[in-house]
Amino acid sequence: MKKTKAPRNTICIWYNKDALKAAKFYASVFPDSKVTAVHKAPSDFPSGKKGQVLTVEFTVLGIPCIGLNGGPQFKHSEAFSFQVATDNQEQTDRYWNAIVRNGGKKSYCGWCKDKWGVSWQITPRVLTDAVAAGGPTAKRAFEAMMEMDKIDIAKIKKAVRG
Repeated sequence: MKKTKAPRNTICIWYNKDALKAAKFYASVFPDSKVTAVHKAPSDFPSGKKGQVLTVEFTVLGIPCIGLNGGPQFKHSEAFSFQVATDNQEQTDRYWNAIVRNGGKKSYCGWCKDKWGVSWQITPRVLTDAVAAGGPTAKRAFEAMMEMDKIDIAKIKKAVRG
């Protein structure tokens, strides 16, 4: 039996049945992302049968994850999200649009959900830098963000300038 050294900390994401499809999608959208292993159930389990995909090991932007095909019992919520820092509007648009246009849903303030219900914050660094600056700069950037779904960097920069 081949032993591999598992990462010290791995995010486990519960899916109804599409962990492999989700992992392949993430790998196609985000750099430093890939599917690294697929494990099939050695016997029947509460939401599946022997031989079906049980877990999928993958990385998203270098973060190790495991997708578990656990069944419909548990749903995703905004209590967990991936926050993806972007450097420009092109990146922001690419990631946001990939999620929303592939069965996902828009939300507010840079948030969206993929078609599996996992929440994503597509957050330009200009926004996080402005909020971290505090004071009037943070207030103006924050108020501008509150009126957006996908973040518009030009509008954030304008708000920062006052």
